[in-house]
Amino acid sequence: MNRRLSSLLAVACALALPASAAAAPKPKPAPPAPAAAPEATVKVKVGNLNKGRAEIMQTVPVSGTLAPFVAGEKVKVTFYLDGHVLFSRNLAARRSGGKGVFKTSIEVRENGKYAVAAKHVATPQLGADSSVRKSWKVSFPALHKGECGDVVVGFKKAMRAMGYIANDGRCYGGKTGRGVLAYRKVNDMTRSERAGAGLVKKAFSGKGGYVVRHPGAGEHLEAPLSKQVLVFAKDGKAFAIYPISSGKYSTPTVTGHYEFIRTEPGYNSHGMYYSWYFYGGYAVHGYNSVPDYPASHGCLRTFISDQPEIYNRIHYGEDIFIW
Repeated sequence: MNRRLSSLLAVACALALPASAAAAPKPKPAPPAPAAAPEATVKVKVGNLNKGRAEIMQTVPVSGTLAPFVAGEKVKVTFYLDGHVLFSRNLAARRSGGKGVFKTSIEVRENGKYAVAAKHVATPQLGADSSVRKSWKVSFPALHKGECGDVVVGFKKAMRAMGYIANDGRCYGGKTGRGVLAYRKVNDMTRSERAGAGLVKKAFSGKGGYVVRHPGAGEHLEAPLSKQVLVFAKDGKAFAIYPISSGKYSTPTVTGHYEFIRTEPGYNSHGMYYSWYFYGGYAVHGYNSVPDYPASHGCLRTFISDQPEIYNRIHYGEDIFIW
């Protein structure tokens, strides 16, 4: 009897299981995976180059594409000089067909190797990509008296940064020519007022400056007779360099350390113009003849047009070193 009851209970339990399973809730289907953002392609192009070079002070245009076009997407355009970052710009891409386009530019103000690249950072709407880095070098023109323009302005700024004199304005004037002459003298080049392409390149590169011999002397003047220049220096750096003509072989300029002791404005009977004396009758003065070589009676001759400026720069008791 007990064995039969146990069998009936087992059958009843077995029959009850399918009903319980049918009553259980069905699992919810998993949501569909979000669609992957489309891949991006970024490209850049550099314009107005001549055999892979841009002329100094030239504006170089850069254009690029971001594909496919997605509204609101931006690219980061980065410019480099000699491998170092100059600056970056974030640009919005605008539609052009099925692509996004962007434009920017850079003015080439220094010598070196320039480059540009663009990058798109991934967003939910568009994937990431970076362009190939495009590079170019710089070319330099020769400059001539009377020439005007941005290159002349940049050249004069570079010359002044090294202490060489230059006229104001946008043109290559006589004062700039005399600054070039002083540069040539300091660097043992042929003595002329011509700014050839090589000299222009060196100036924009900051090469060819005068090395002050007495950096600890405070504000003072130096006259290295082998260079035939007069140098105003302060804090160990030249800030005004003029071409001169010193004493000829038969009447040499005295050498040593002196101080300026008296002035004589205007012309005197010897044709000396706005004189500053530093030892007896030896002076820094303007004169109507200033050749590229020693030709005076012992004084330091300057160009008439430069001497009023020189005269006003010097003060009583200021040191001058001559060697």
